[in-house]
Amino acid sequence: MKPDKTFDPRLAAKKLVREARSGALATLMPGSGDPYCSLVNVATTVRAAPVLLLSDLALHTKNLQSDARASLMVDERKVGDPLEGARVMLMGRCVKDDDAATRVAYLRRHPDAEMYANFSDFSFYRMDIGHAHLVAGFGRIVDLKPQDILTDVAGAQALAEGETDAIAHMNTDHADTCRLYATKLLGAADGDWRCVGIDPEGIELQNGLMALRLPFPQRVTANGPLRAILKELAERARSK
Repeated sequence: MKPDKTFDPRLAAKKLVREARSGALATLMPGSGDPYCSLVNVATTVRAAPVLLLSDLALHTKNLQSDARASLMVDERKVGDPLEGARVMLMGRCVKDDDAATRVAYLRRHPDAEMYANFSDFSFYRMDIGHAHLVAGFGRIVDLKPQDILTDVAGAQALAEGETDAIAHMNTDHADTCRLYATKLLGAADGDWRCVGIDPEGIELQNGLMALRLPFPQRVTANGPLRAILKELAERARSK
């Protein structure tokens, strides 16, 4: 069988990580080192680093406090045989992250978590990816490096600082455009699609807990080029 030259493992992994809203977190039990796996909700920072909101009372959190090494698997939740769907295993260290932007990024994707995010026994954790393993079908098993998954934000400080305002503008003044992006460009069913993330490489759309990633045709680092790209994508969606 000839290799699929259209398959880009980096883009496949980026899509899985950006669209994930839950995953399987594996941590190590103190003393024995036995693996412990649990289900957690997931979001990403502007750089695509996975973010978790964990309770100090949870066993996985106690494990991380003893040994920060962890593995996180996210998958595309494909209908039918789950083993036929793509998934990526991220391996690295989970560390506490008190940055305000991390909190905003998580709660934007999981708004229901707002009610307990301020509890004293809950903290945000960021996974610093060391390496990754992608399984995306026959002949599509690839080991990846952190830079293959993380988004390059060099020179994009203005874009990152304006992300919250840009998202609010899209959801307030261009809600119909977000729906067009999802339905016309990404083939999703109609619904209350909203923007929940913007970074140099693309935009995240979410309806309930279903998320979709729309990549940009080229990297953007400032608000002016961002507006031009979003307008171009809107025109493309309306033409379909």
